[in-house]
Amino acid sequence: MSWLLLLLAGAFEVVWAVGLKYTEGFTRLKPSLLTLSSMAASFWLLALALRTLPLGTAYAVWVGIGAVGTAVAGMWLFGETPTPLRLVSLLLVVAGIVGLKLSAWS
Repeated sequence: MSWLLLLLAGAFEVVWAVGLKYTEGFTRLKPSLLTLSSMAASFWLLALALRTLPLGTAYAVWVGIGAVGTAVAGMWLFGETPTPLRLVSLLLVVAGIVGLKLSAWS
């Protein structure tokens, strides 16, 4: 259950990171409220996951999900260039997340 909470926390991190782009410096009300709500949900779910998961592993996985998800969202939503180096780098982050997940089981 903690891993599911962590996955959801990472998804909300992507939502708030993308939301920051739409807030225009927190000058637009609806995107700002969505962004702040997503931040709160992300931190709350991370805190719940940390009840049973190791801190270093959980935090690194949370950040990794957020970083990869936000980079992919930037390419998809904002036309950021998916260069080969960028894609390989994202795959390395995913490999690190998988490695941390596997190491938590040992």
